[in-house]
Amino acid sequence: MALYDNAAAKDLPLEQDLDLLARLLADTIRTETGEDTLKQIEAVRELAVRFVWEADSTAADELASTLATLSHDNTVALARAFSYFSHLSNIAEDLHHNRRRRYHRMQGSQPQRGSLAHSLDALVARGISAEAIKNMVAATLIAPVLTAHPTEVQRKTQLDCERTIARTLTMRDRQALTPEELEENQIALQRVVLTLWQTREIRAFKLSVKDEIENGLSYFRSTFLKQLPRIYIELEDRLSTLTGAPVTLPTFMHVGCWIGGDRDGNPFVTPEVTLHAAARQAAVAFDFYFEEATKLEGELSLSSRLVTVSEAVRLIAAGSPDQPISRAEEPYRQAMAAIRQRILATAHLLGKFRGEILPFEGAAPYACAADLVADLQAIATSLASHGSALLASGRLRRLIRAVTVFGFHLAPLDMRQHSGVHERLVAELFQKAGLEDYLALDEAARRTVLLRELASARLLVTPYVQYSEETAKELAIARTAALVHAKYGAAALPNYIISNATSVSDLLEVAVLLKEVGLVALSPQPFAAVNIIPLFETIPDLRGSDSIVRELFGLPAWRQLLASRGNVQEIMLGYSDSNKDGGYLTSNWELYKAEVKLVEVFRQAGIQMRLFHGRGGSVGRGGGPSYEAILAQPAGSVAGQIRITEQGEIIAAKYSDAEVGRRNLETLLAATLSASFPPEQALQADTPERLELLERLSGMAYREYRDLVYATPEFITYFREATPISEIAKLNIGSRPAARKATNSIADLRAIPWVFSWAQSRLMLPGWYGFGTAIEDYRRERGEAAIEELAALYRDWPFFRATISNMEMVLAKSDIQIASRYATLVKDADIAARIFGRIKAEWRRSVDAVLAITGHKELLGDNPLLARSLKNRLPYLDPLNHIQVDLIKRFREGDESEDVLYAIHLTINGIAAGLRNSG
Repeated sequence: MALYDNAAAKDLPLEQDLDLLARLLADTIRTETGEDTLKQIEAVRELAVRFVWEADSTAADELASTLATLSHDNTVALARAFSYFSHLSNIAEDLHHNRRRRYHRMQGSQPQRGSLAHSLDALVARGISAEAIKNMVAATLIAPVLTAHPTEVQRKTQLDCERTIARTLTMRDRQALTPEELEENQIALQRVVLTLWQTREIRAFKLSVKDEIENGLSYFRSTFLKQLPRIYIELEDRLSTLTGAPVTLPTFMHVGCWIGGDRDGNPFVTPEVTLHAAARQAAVAFDFYFEEATKLEGELSLSSRLVTVSEAVRLIAAGSPDQPISRAEEPYRQAMAAIRQRILATAHLLGKFRGEILPFEGAAPYACAADLVADLQAIATSLASHGSALLASGRLRRLIRAVTVFGFHLAPLDMRQHSGVHERLVAELFQKAGLEDYLALDEAARRTVLLRELASARLLVTPYVQYSEETAKELAIARTAALVHAKYGAAALPNYIISNATSVSDLLEVAVLLKEVGLVALSPQPFAAVNIIPLFETIPDLRGSDSIVRELFGLPAWRQLLASRGNVQEIMLGYSDSNKDGGYLTSNWELYKAEVKLVEVFRQAGIQMRLFHGRGGSVGRGGGPSYEAILAQPAGSVAGQIRITEQGEIIAAKYSDAEVGRRNLETLLAATLSASFPPEQALQADTPERLELLERLSGMAYREYRDLVYATPEFITYFREATPISEIAKLNIGSRPAARKATNSIADLRAIPWVFSWAQSRLMLPGWYGFGTAIEDYRRERGEAAIEELAALYRDWPFFRATISNMEMVLAKSDIQIASRYATLVKDADIAARIFGRIKAEWRRSVDAVLAITGHKELLGDNPLLARSLKNRLPYLDPLNHIQVDLIKRFREGDESEDVLYAIHLTINGIAAGLRNSG
């Protein structure tokens, strides 16, 4: 560890890892493509380094000239090389973060910001009692929720290889290896790099929902099942130390999932797929439990001649169908064998994972996860009774916690559908039942008839009527939800989300649908087995959200349903669609205002609020550092209740590596705890003056953004031609269509390809456009006092600081010179000049505004780690952008060969890897 004694050398291990990986990649390229190709690739890299690191303008001209003369084969090789180096850089940087955290812990440094220890220490220092923290956690629900939104370009095969590289590099770092072992380690790395080079990185097939399900499940195997129990145990142990008494916490944090349940705009999510998702999730849980029980069976070799086991353990052991003579004196092993066989029997019943090769020998399946926990807990209690509590504090304790968190369902599966689909479904049910013309009713009348149906024991659906294909599918999905509840428990499918919720009737329609399958009822007693959650996602929806929720709470029937759910109402807020609708600043401001108003509505109603933040990977879709984002929420809006979507390439970046994954889960917990006990300054942050100022700035930014994106007729042409949107649509990165409707409208385009396209062209427009104009206009009114006022807000108001910091990151990743090359793809030169000229001017205004407010001399002036990372990546990113432009030009001019499209997709892969949070 001598390297760490000198602060100046702290990044040397990272440089060594990067050099090693670059050398292995170069050796592979030389072997696979020849020395000449490698020399050309190295020449391009050196020119890019000169241009980026030394600001050598002549290098830029040489680079453009060199790239223009590359053969197609060498262009593909270059794209692949730079793409893979970006991926390898990601691995090395993640491992370096792990390395630095371990070093600080080994040196006894103060807990780092974002860690659980830091948050607990800060709360205690503020006078928050350990008992208050424990009580808050006991009433908490925290959930990152995996979605299948298509921004993950990498294949699962690549991700698996990268996990192997990460493990092999970690071994070099943490073990003293002999020269022979080092050589063997390097050969192992070379094998994986070679495998990557010889593996097609772009899918040759369209992803199915089942593929997406398997991709999502891989993170449970690699990270969640092992790391989340450790976080529980760390918090329990810390609280036990603080309170002076043992603390056992209920389940307060889990990982949710949309994959297989989100059918909004995805026709491929069928009843069969939803049931398949539930079964596959269960299978992964049982697989893990079986493996851990098998390991415990091997470890717990205690002899009955030396220890006295409890009667409960003897009863469990007696249930084992396998009673070999060699285990006659080993009751714990017999008990674990019985438990293992019962896990296998349950898996055969609910989610097969090894059914073809492992019989369960007649063991009785567990009725529920609580029964499995009871057996495991009986073993832990028995161990403690004869002085062997230490043996129960490791793998057994983690397994008990895993079963309590993940149950037999692994991850709560959310359902989601668009409100318009529900409206059509209810209208058809009413029409076929001879009731009112639902579509002709106003909102008040709709509420009346829907409440009438909820109060009636009579069902609307009959098996003797033919329904439309859409209605039949929705009814089948609802029946599937009821089946999942019956088979896996209510925790397996607890939420139903309504996209584009604009009225109270949108929620009542779903309640009527769920009543048809027995998941909601008002009589004989109010009952709701599912949370019905409105998603407010456009600017008008956010502005009206408090009124809708207030009216909802005014319905006695709804209050009765909420009472059956513990008086908790969840609200989902959409970041990406509100951004596409109103621009970055307005989206952030309207989300903040909506939360402030909702806090008051919930307080007046005496209902607990849980916010579900639909954050994407990029800043333009609500992304950015989760810790700062949670702390920037309005005071009172968290209160121990928060869910956040994780999607696309961000899932891999956060959770592919187990240590990085644990850190991100810990950060989410730490931020939620901190935000649930807001300090006095946070309670006083929303002064009338601040609210008025942000309202003015938002209005200015909104007008500029809407004028460009929605009021400029040529803008859609510019967007379609100056970004790789059409080529992205051909990339097999998701099962869902890129647009809700087959139109040429920005409004109908999904937010994901909208943001992804701007990222690829290095403009990142959704993450900043309109801000520069707003600040310039305000400075024109107030003079330099405006900047002083805004700089004070940046220092003192977490919301404004997080908003500006995220924008600064986006602007740092943008490149106006590269973006100008994409403008040349626009066929009409006049349109290109006018639209790009306007965008360029706004970009300059936005950069100047951010620098003025932050006081930084350059972007990312207070974030040297990210600045260093970006500087290291740009020599690989910039050439990929140049190549992409040339390839797109060829493709659109008629060379629509598979080879050209493949090369374009390679550049998309590499740029996404280099930017990391691009979608």
